[in-house]
Amino acid sequence: MTHGLVIGKFYPLHRGHSHLIQTALRGSDRVTVQVLGSSVESVPYAVRADWVRQEHPTARVVAALDDAPVDFGSDAAWQAHMRLIEDLLDAPVDTVYSSDEYGHELADRLGAAWVQVDPGRRMNPVSGTAIRADLDGRWGELGAAARETLAARVVVLGAESTGSTTLAEALAAELHTLWVPEYGREHSIVREGGLEAPWRSDEFDLIVDRQFDAERDAARRSPRPVVVCDTDVLATALWHERYVGAPAPRILARAAAHPPVLYVLTGDEIPFVQDGMRDGEHIRHDMQQRFRGALDAGTVPWIEVCGTVAERVAAVLPVLQPLLAQHWSFPPPLEALPWEDRADAPLG
Repeated sequence: MTHGLVIGKFYPLHRGHSHLIQTALRGSDRVTVQVLGSSVESVPYAVRADWVRQEHPTARVVAALDDAPVDFGSDAAWQAHMRLIEDLLDAPVDTVYSSDEYGHELADRLGAAWVQVDPGRRMNPVSGTAIRADLDGRWGELGAAARETLAARVVVLGAESTGSTTLAEALAAELHTLWVPEYGREHSIVREGGLEAPWRSDEFDLIVDRQFDAERDAARRSPRPVVVCDTDVLATALWHERYVGAPAPRILARAAAHPPVLYVLTGDEIPFVQDGMRDGEHIRHDMQQRFRGALDAGTVPWIEVCGTVAERVAAVLPVLQPLLAQHWSFPPPLEALPWEDRADAPLG
């Protein structure tokens, strides 16, 4: 059986990478993809390896930290990289697939043939460097798995009848992206016993799972690297307190592990509207205070907005834009750093 090898950072995984891997899969009986990341990069190499597994499930994907100096003219640097590359192989390699010229040297050192795929990137004029410089503009060149991880989330939340759903939809329209409806409201309609039955703690775990599923799906399909969510895990934990009568530390832990870039709290100054599913105006102010306290206690930036829908959207945008710019930025990979900074980079 012929064994093909593809090596890369996949920082992030884009359609050029996928074309390279697909070419290797067509040309070899089995393919190993090595994901080699450095300590200075912001996306963990294990996450990038998972992207490759999702997009190319028939490849053998392995990953490791590689902080050896990047200098294609240095034999010592090559030897440092080769020790890691060879350790990650489970069998000799017949063919090395790459787009870049270093593939020739790599193949020679492994005693393999070299297949250069899409030289000069004429078929896929895309690079990790270009995507890192403009994630928003190059979003369409990423696969679904990378999109799911890299999309920023903006969460709109608030007490009952504060206009969170209306604002989420309006904000998504302003940002030209998708919004994720609140699954908890749907569950309230279909749950056994309806609104009159006592709430069980496990129902809130289900709500969180379904909300996560909807968010992941939206991130994969979104036309831009941002999605707007009508509520999230933190809000679900607070409603657990309200309806079950006890805190939900496991749900709060899930919220802490899944932070958005910004929380937007909708003000309770607008008239209360009873739609047949809400507790009532008498608890709205207390719940709003609970939301404020939870947001103050957290580490995620948040803003409370009041007024008309247009005024609320206008208040969010100047706060959100720099947060998106920060979320969409990538530290440069090791080889892009000045030589003096490469020497100071942490070693794995």
